Amino acid sequence: MMDFIIANLAPIMFFNLIAFLLLGFPVAFTLAATGILYGLVAIELNLMQPALFQALPQRIFGIVANDTLLAVPFFTLMGLILERSGMAEDLLDTIGQLFGPIRGGLAIAVVFVGAMLAATTGVISASVISMGLISLPIMLRYGYDRRLATGVIAASGTLSQIIPPSIVLIILADQLGRSIGDMYRGAIVPGLILTLAYISYVVILSIIKPKSAPALPPEARVYIEPDGSRGLKSLMVLTVIAAIMAFLGTEYYFETHLSAPIDELIVIGLLIWGSVALLVALINNLFKLGLLSKIAERVTFVMIPPLFLIFLVLGTIFIGVATPTEGGAMGAVGAIIMAVSRRRLSFTQLKQAMGSTTRLSCFVVFILVGSTIFSLSFRGINGDLWVESLLIDLPGGELGFLIAVSILTFVLAFFLDFFELAFIIVPLLGPVADKMGIDLIWFGVLLAVNMQTSFMHPPFGFALFFLRSVAAKEDYVDHITGKPIRRVTTGDIYWGSVPFIVIQLIMVAAVLAFPQMVTHYKAAETQIDPSEIQFGTESMYGDDGYGYGDSNPFQ
Repeated sequence: MMDFIIANLAPIMFFNLIAFLLLGFPVAFTLAATGILYGLVAIELNLMQPALFQALPQRIFGIVANDTLLAVPFFTLMGLILERSGMAEDLLDTIGQLFGPIRGGLAIAVVFVGAMLAATTGVISASVISMGLISLPIMLRYGYDRRLATGVIAASGTLSQIIPPSIVLIILADQLGRSIGDMYRGAIVPGLILTLAYISYVVILSIIKPKSAPALPPEARVYIEPDGSRGLKSLMVLTVIAAIMAFLGTEYYFETHLSAPIDELIVIGLLIWGSVALLVALINNLFKLGLLSKIAERVTFVMIPPLFLIFLVLGTIFIGVATPTEGGAMGAVGAIIMAVSRRRLSFTQLKQAMGSTTRLSCFVVFILVGSTIFSLSFRGINGDLWVESLLIDLPGGELGFLIAVSILTFVLAFFLDFFELAFIIVPLLGPVADKMGIDLIWFGVLLAVNMQTSFMHPPFGFALFFLRSVAAKEDYVDHITGKPIRRVTTGDIYWGSVPFIVIQLIMVAAVLAFPQMVTHYKAAETQIDPSEIQFGTESMYGDDGYGYGDSNPFQ
């Protein structure tokens, strides 16, 4: 029996950890306790040296001193401030009015706003709760299918986990030992494609089942011109003018920055488009020229602040002006300024946001400390070699490994949330992927898209819990139409998530099949031929008294 335990201590330790987590014990303390317990057992069995535990204080201090993790509180604070600034309400109201008159328009608006909130907040709870409180009653009021309404809200909220500045991507980059900026660059295209996939599903469903996603009735349309029109012509003209200017601007930028990757061009294009649209709207507003309709001005003034915030955060990171930590700091300051300018941020609200940020940041750090203790003991008993031998010889080579990891992540996501997955399996799988020559940024984005399903999985998906907390639990009478509205059941929420989980799995397959969606980030890297590097050693020591002669290599 003892020989069996000694030979299989690593798998016993791993499955014991999973069992404790499934029983509901706190993640951070479970990781730390399991690491210490099995570390002491390994020392007693002469499988590990006691001196290995002496490295723990240094590792813990290294976590606290990690500058990369500073991005977590910055982006969290930014998201919580924006949640209180009213930006989500304004976006949903305006974009809902814009797309509402077409079938499925409200659902399309939810996806669109979810993507914009994802690119500014990076916090899933803020997105799901805001859209659940605002858009779900409106969609139910006008006859949307409950499963479609709840599913599209939950799925759009999870875009915060794949579209930068996602906290998920920060954690993955830290665990894989890669740049947060590269992880952001790699994730931007899959995030945008996933957004388009959600919109496509809504459009197709509204064509197949028109009654499940009806158009907004005429009496619910607010922005009507004096002549009775909706004023879309001026909006289209403004969009075309801004798009042409953005195209010309990005063309010039591309010509002067030959190695600029696609994500950088997207951000620059959005900045130019927003600047032109804002300029036209300001001129029209100041001089009352009547060039723009009510909806055109509303869309411009509502969308420009979040677009500017997106550039302030992602744009500065992508063009190399700021690090992710600095971008997060600027985003937090920008969010505070935006909220103050709207007169929607009191000292009490700021205090609450800072308190929530502190709790979440401490939560992340404690889990990371527990993960460090666990991984130290796990590696001390050669657990990393056990995982490597288990995965590296899978049939199919690299593709077989990636498929197996994707299936494992998807299955574990039914029971474990993102933080548990990121801090437990990623440190074990990352070294194996690196040894097989797999690009770790691509591997990280693949895991991020897969882990995104953990927020949608019944019965433990956090997005479903957030939506359940704000959805109507009892039948009620709508205060606008006076019609009775049936409550939203937990079954409605669970079944509504299924089609979007399928879409996410298709996205996982797409990232596997087309790695160029992620690896385009390498276009920004400088290619150096090692054979052409010259050190100039023959003339370094000259007669100038400083050791450089006539060929100072630093000039």
